[in-house]
Amino acid sequence: MKYRVAVVGATGNVGREILNTLAERNFPISEIQAVASSLSGGQRVSFGEDIVLDVIPITEFDFTGFDFVLFSAGNLVSAEFAPIAAEMGCIVIDNSSHFRQELEIPLIVPEVNPEALASYRNCNIIANPNCVALPLTMALKPLHDAAGLRRVVVSTYQSVSGAGKAAMDELFNQTRAIYMNQPAIKEELPKQIAFNVIPQVDIFLPDGTTFEETKVVLETQKILGVEVAMAITCVRVPVFIGHSMAVAVELENPLSVGEARALWREFPGLSIIDYRQEDGYVTPIEVVGEDPVFLSRIRSDKSVENGLLFWICSDNLRKGAALNAVQIAEKLISDYLEPNPNHMT
Repeated sequence: MKYRVAVVGATGNVGREILNTLAERNFPISEIQAVASSLSGGQRVSFGEDIVLDVIPITEFDFTGFDFVLFSAGNLVSAEFAPIAAEMGCIVIDNSSHFRQELEIPLIVPEVNPEALASYRNCNIIANPNCVALPLTMALKPLHDAAGLRRVVVSTYQSVSGAGKAAMDELFNQTRAIYMNQPAIKEELPKQIAFNVIPQVDIFLPDGTTFEETKVVLETQKILGVEVAMAITCVRVPVFIGHSMAVAVELENPLSVGEARALWREFPGLSIIDYRQEDGYVTPIEVVGEDPVFLSRIRSDKSVENGLLFWICSDNLRKGAALNAVQIAEKLISDYLEPNPNHMT
């Protein structure tokens, strides 16, 4: 059976990656449609090696008869159009943060909480997690199941692609300008990003945290189903693609480094590259285009009881967004969908 699929936000970083991922994984598609804002009208995007799609403005798009609609066009577009698509019988998989904390809407990492998909028909909307919370929960899940989580402390090193294509262009343009002895113009990010790091991702909240930091905490707790104590600082770094994290975990019960490694090796979607030597670890540039979440620098934390320290790297556009959305659709097809003659060909 094949399905009619629309990708909303098809001209953006994540939207293009969704199209690439659907093609690479041979998702069972009878019809694929690229959708974006009216500003993208007239553009074309690639689907696989040989197909080029015309982009339809979302204000002109008819959701009727589409099985899956994958949104990656931001909160405002999702808030307005995702409910419309859902009411018309489409299954919406949304990459924005708009629906993630809605109780009736499942927030899904297929390797971590696939059972939560059972409630997808409540609203016909499924939320795709934040690109930091997603790989973090994959690393934490086997530790929590084996030994219980007491506290998690995270420092992130987030690439500019998480802020969109314009932020990627800003990093490139600032870097070029500095080498040419010209002013590094700042427009998209709060401070110069070239040759710098910025300890702010998203807007500040009254308590001094940022919205990104709050999202990661709340989403991690929702996905894992546990209100674990968390402290996080999110930092933007001059990297184009690939988010990294330094993580300190305090567990309820003892778990050795060797036992943690064994748990992670058995967990789907994780890959360990950790040799205690020069270059025996993963960096962001090495994970671009890769599906797994990579773990390195695994060691005990002797400052607390039952503590572990480790490093996470993942492609934030791939597993952090596009791949996870496609995997959600694949999981629905394999475990939850029944043949619907009105929505399949």
